[in-house]
Amino acid sequence: MTVDIKIIRAGRMYRYYLRETVVGDGRRPARIPLRVAQEQAGVPVGRWMGRGLAVLGLAPGEEVTEAQLRNLFGERGRHPYADRIEADRLAAGDSPKKAFKAGALGRQVTVTGVDFVFRPQPTIYLLWALGDEETRRVIEAAHERAIERVLEWIEDEVAVIRYGKDGIYRVRPPGGLVAARFRHYEARSGRPLLHDHLLLSVKGQRLDGKWGSIHTLALHENTVAASALYNEFVAAEVCEALGLATEPRIVTSGRRPVMEIAGVPHELIHWTSRRSDQIAACLEELEHEYVSAVDDDGELKFLPVVSERARAKLNAMAARKTRPPKQTGRPLAQLRAWWKASAILTSGVAADVITSLLECARAGAAAIRARVAAVVDVALAAVDVTATVFVMNDGGRFHRRHLLAEARRHLALVLRGRRRDPGLDDQIVAAAISTHCLDISEPKTTIGLLPDYRLYTARWDLADLPARPRPPTPAPDPDRQPPADPGEPAALRPPGQDAGEWEIPRIPLQYDRAVLAGAVVRERLRTIIAAAARGRAYDVVAHQQAAMPEQLLAPLAAQAEHDAQGPQPRRQEAIDMTAVRALRESRTDVEALNLTAEWLRHLGAAFTAAAERARATMDRYAVQDAADAAGPVRQDDQRTHHPQQRDPRQGPQAGPGR
Repeated sequence: MTVDIKIIRAGRMYRYYLRETVVGDGRRPARIPLRVAQEQAGVPVGRWMGRGLAVLGLAPGEEVTEAQLRNLFGERGRHPYADRIEADRLAAGDSPKKAFKAGALGRQVTVTGVDFVFRPQPTIYLLWALGDEETRRVIEAAHERAIERVLEWIEDEVAVIRYGKDGIYRVRPPGGLVAARFRHYEARSGRPLLHDHLLLSVKGQRLDGKWGSIHTLALHENTVAASALYNEFVAAEVCEALGLATEPRIVTSGRRPVMEIAGVPHELIHWTSRRSDQIAACLEELEHEYVSAVDDDGELKFLPVVSERARAKLNAMAARKTRPPKQTGRPLAQLRAWWKASAILTSGVAADVITSLLECARAGAAAIRARVAAVVDVALAAVDVTATVFVMNDGGRFHRRHLLAEARRHLALVLRGRRRDPGLDDQIVAAAISTHCLDISEPKTTIGLLPDYRLYTARWDLADLPARPRPPTPAPDPDRQPPADPGEPAALRPPGQDAGEWEIPRIPLQYDRAVLAGAVVRERLRTIIAAAARGRAYDVVAHQQAAMPEQLLAPLAAQAEHDAQGPQPRRQEAIDMTAVRALRESRTDVEALNLTAEWLRHLGAAFTAAAERARATMDRYAVQDAADAAGPVRQDDQRTHHPQQRDPRQGPQAGPGR
C-alpha cells in the first residue's frame, strides 16, 4: 500500500510529531520557532485541508501554526483558536472553568487524530526527482489533488461520529473534517521519496451542532480502499498531464503486481530501494533462524516452513532492526542535484537515459497504449473483483470495502493510467454484490445492519467439484531438510550443509492462490456471460487482454510484409494455455479449489471454444473495425461497456453499440 495510517495521541506522541514530523522528519532544535525550523530543514510549511475548516474560522491552504497544532492535537481536541477564545471569555467576566470549556470541541479525548502518509509509486517520484522543474510541478500538483480526492471520499463515505449508549448511533459529519498536511522530500536512506503526512483531526460536528469524535476503526478498515483510490487517481493525473501510461510490475514474487510508469528502468527503482535490500537481507537471516530454532530437547520449535503470517512478523522485525537514524533536512534544489548525480554514478543506468527519463517514459507509454485498449466491462469486472476477493479472504467472507478496494485496483490495471468515469468503481461493486455475492450477515448488534458491515460470500456453487484428498503431512525431523511443500515428504539435508544453508521453504502467498484459483472461476463465469450476451465476444476478449498482467499478454503479431490482396494477420489469443498448465503443475490452484484433472480438461476445452468464437466474431467485424479505427488506439480511447438490450432493428449477430 502507498497510504499508511497511525494513531496520534496527546502527550509524548504529539510532541514527537511537533518535534520531527512537521519539520521534514528532522530534529527540531529546542526553542526554535516552527516556521524558522521548517525553513532550516528546507521543507514547506503545513497547510490546512478539509471541508470542516469554515466552522473553525480557518481557510483551505492557510498556514498551520504551532499554537493551532498544540490546541487541536496536543490539548486533547480543543479549538485551534482556543487561546484567543479563552482570553475573550475571561475578559468578558467568565470564570476560568467556563472560559476553558468554551475553547473545547466537545469532550476531551486521548486519541486526537490519525496520521495518513501518502506517497506515490517509485516511478512517479523518480520522475519527480530526476525530471525538470515543469515535471516536478505537475507531479506535485497531481499528488495534492489525489490527497484532496481521498479526503473528500473519507468525509463523504467513511468518517462516522458515534454517539449514544455504546455508540449505537452513527452519523456522517455534515460539515466535513479538518486536517493539516506536511510535505517531506526524502526517505531515511537519503533517497528521493515524495510523501505527505496528513494529520486528520478526529473532531467532527454533528447535525445538532455538538462536537463528537470520529470512529478511528472505520478509518483503519478503509485504509486499503483509500490507498487504491490514491494510487489510481495520482497515476491517472500524472499520465494524462505528461502523456504517460502504467504497466503492472512484480515487485515481490507471490505478491500483487504494482502499477508503475512504463518506460522507467527497473535499475532506477532498485537504486531507490536501499532500505528494501537491507530488510530483505535481514529477513533471510531471520527466516533461517526461524526454521532451524530448536527447544531444549532438540525438537523444532516452529513449523519447518515459513507461513505468510510468520513472514509478515519477521519482515516487521527486520524493518525495525535495519531502521537507520533520521538525517538532517536539506533544500529540495540541493537534494535534486545530489539525486541526479548519485543516480548517474551508482544506479547503472546510462546518463542520457536519466537526463531524458520523461522521453523514455513517453516512448514506453506509446507502446503500451498501442497494444492494450482501455476496455472496462462492468459485468466482467464484477466477475474479476468477486473472484479475487473471494479467494483472498479466509473462508470466502468479505465486506463491501474489500470489493471496493479490489475494484479500484482492477480499474488501475485495465485503464493503464487513463482517467475513468466518476462512480465506475461503485458500479462494479454494485454489480458484484447483486450478481455474484450472497448476504450472510447475522447481525447481533446494530452495527451489523449497516451497509458497510454487511457480510458477503460468493454465490458460486462448487459442490460439483469432487474433493481432492490431501496426503498426510509427516512429522518434522530435525535431521531432515525442511520440505519444499507442506504436503510433500521431507528431503534429506544436502551433505555438508548445516541448518540455514538450504533454501527456505515458504508457503505460497495468499495472492498467488487468489490469482490461480480466481482465474478458473473467472473463465468459467466468462464463458456463461459470453454465451448469454450474444455478440459480446469481442468485448470479452478485449477485456481479458486489458486486465491481464504483462507476462500473460498475447505477444505482438510479427510485422510481416504483405500486399493489400494478402491475408491480414489474425489477432492472437488472449489466453495462453501454457500458463494454465504451469498453474496446474504448481498445485496451488488445486489446493485452493480442489480442482481435478478432469475439470482442467473441461476448462481447456472451454478456453479453446471461447477463443474460436472470439476469432470468428473479430473476423466478422474486421472491416468495420478498420473503418472505425484506422490507426493505433488513441490515448483517450476509453470505453465503458454495460449490458444492453439488442435493438430489434439490428441483426441477430449485432453487438452493443453497433
